Amino acid sequence: MSKGWHILRDGESVTLCRQLPPRLEFGVQTVLPKADPVRLAHQIRQDMWRALQNVRGYVPVIRLDPVPDGWAVTAGGGASRPLAAPVMDRARAVLNDPKNRARWVRYAGGAS
Repeated sequence: MSKGWHILRDGESVTLCRQLPPRLEFGVQTVLPKADPVRLAHQIRQDMWRALQNVRGYVPVIRLDPVPDGWAVTAGGGASRPLAAPVMDRARAVLNDPKNRARWVRYAGGAS
């Protein structure tokens, strides 16, 4: 656990979550280049939290699964009620923002 966060490993896959078991009730996906998966997960989690912290009951979960040349990222988590389309759009915007993506990969030691 890192500062209250659980880091679960399943083979090469990594899941970062606050609560066990992780509740991945919603998620948005992308693919990022190879880099340190734990560092990537923490960076993604920080930006997702900033964007969704006002969503009632939001509990972040970030999962990275290996794919050729990178990571399949699922960023989402649990929420106390179904999420409205604008909230999902906000989550997608965070995950697909080119500046965020470049910063995450750079911080995690990968090539963007």
